[in-house]
Amino acid sequence: MNNPATAKAYKASDFKSSLAPVWCPGCGDYHVLLAATRALAELGVPPERVAIISGIGCSSRFPAYTNCYGFHGVHGRALALATGVKVARPDLTVICTGGDGDGFSIGGNHFLHACRRNADITYVVMDNEVYGMTKGQPSPTTDPHWDSALTPGGTGISPFHPLVIALASGANFVARAFSGDPNQTTRIIVDAVLHPGFSFVQVLSPCVTFRPDQKAWKTTVRPAPVTATDDAARAARRLMTDDGFNIGVLYKGAREPYRYSVGATSAAGVDVEAQFRL
Repeated sequence: MNNPATAKAYKASDFKSSLAPVWCPGCGDYHVLLAATRALAELGVPPERVAIISGIGCSSRFPAYTNCYGFHGVHGRALALATGVKVARPDLTVICTGGDGDGFSIGGNHFLHACRRNADITYVVMDNEVYGMTKGQPSPTTDPHWDSALTPGGTGISPFHPLVIALASGANFVARAFSGDPNQTTRIIVDAVLHPGFSFVQVLSPCVTFRPDQKAWKTTVRPAPVTATDDAARAARRLMTDDGFNIGVLYKGAREPYRYSVGATSAAGVDVEAQFRL
């Protein structure tokens, strides 16, 4: 993030658009939106200096509900778009939002390489362990034994572990939040944006429509018993015994962010055309 020289006092409402969210009643994404707008207000970045990029899915509606620059991209390609925005406009605070299907299935390859590339962007994934917008199919993070009409008896496939993959792939900041605690989620997003390099925040965000069992998350989540570490090996050992419900910042790395430069001059169109003339 690029800290403004003089910070203006903002309110969360300054970052909200006039559109009312159309998520299902009880969806955890409402509180993530609240936390994100609170975080931006606390950071003091003008709305016109923020770009929010998303893919496809319930959570990817984010750009429409914020009063910042935004782009609602295609399925799984949000991180590629966000990286392009940051490279072209390094002065902007770039936040990428999405869900577990968009980010870890069709977008899984981009997730790996965004972590590896370590551009200075923040990726907030609202993980509800189900494809909510397409009516309840299992997602990459769904428990293999979750029984549903679409997958009787469960998929039997081991779930994707986002924090493990992010850490192993080189993310510079790795954390988990719970949408039911918007105050802590706000603090984690602020911390993620301020930390240089690629910051990944998995937000457990219940889908009470297709996963009513997730209402129990509010009594299952707990503060992580350890503080953040800058030692990737120590963070990895902690993740090996993590049950997916420890909330907090796990890892803060010291790796240098991806450095990019935008050329001061560019060739005129006619010059470029001349290079290809037969």
